[in-house]
Amino acid sequence: MAPTSPFTLDGRLAMVTGAGSGIGRATALALASAGADLLLLSERDNLGPVAEEAAAAGATVTTELLDLADRTARHTTVERLLDTHPVDILVNNAGLIRRAPATEFTDQDWYEVIEVNLHAAFELCRAAGRRIVARRSGKIINTASLLSFQGGLVVPSYTASKHALVGLTRALANEWAPHGVNVNAIAPGYVATATTAALRSDPTRNDQILARIPAGRWAEPADIAGSAVFLASPAADYVHGHVLVVDGGWLSR
Repeated sequence: MAPTSPFTLDGRLAMVTGAGSGIGRATALALASAGADLLLLSERDNLGPVAEEAAAAGATVTTELLDLADRTARHTTVERLLDTHPVDILVNNAGLIRRAPATEFTDQDWYEVIEVNLHAAFELCRAAGRRIVARRSGKIINTASLLSFQGGLVVPSYTASKHALVGLTRALANEWAPHGVNVNAIAPGYVATATTAALRSDPTRNDQILARIPAGRWAEPADIAGSAVFLASPAADYVHGHVLVVDGGWLSR
């Protein structure tokens, strides 16, 4: 019998937030291709196409509409889903970004971004962690950013949340690694998604960004998804508290 690939996810169930588009969608499909079944969450009614594609690849797929900015709804829904679905892999991908100079940045934009990017991510980690720590097996993957290391421009709440998410990733890895649970993060570079549409449509900013990327192009969502498969797989069983940068060489420049 042929040896089992260290990257196989057969028999695993992965929960992916923000799964309807961009990096979340590509990640969900990559996990399904590696053999995982899926529990997909989105705040928008956009999960139908990705669910159909994943099912065609052989995955069993459950979808849930959930606004992660709603504290009451997310607590109730997440606990219900995790009680009825024994999740092995959590991918905290959903996120918000708001752009404005710090002197003009509103309280609402600050708190809404922190709510989704940090508070909701922690609560999902905590809820999934209770269960997978008890089972002594599981993977948590948080979506960080290049702005987990840099300040960026006119995105103070996003930058703060992504710095904090890396700290949270390392703190949880320290607690849960002895229990057979891996907590890691992926820090994507500049990816061609709806979130970056404003940057790509600005000729000056687009040229400045491309000039800094050694690979010479924006990433596509699929460029990020393979890293999630790796971190979710047995191949990464001894990887704890790591931030895997996938940036086309940006930080090396």
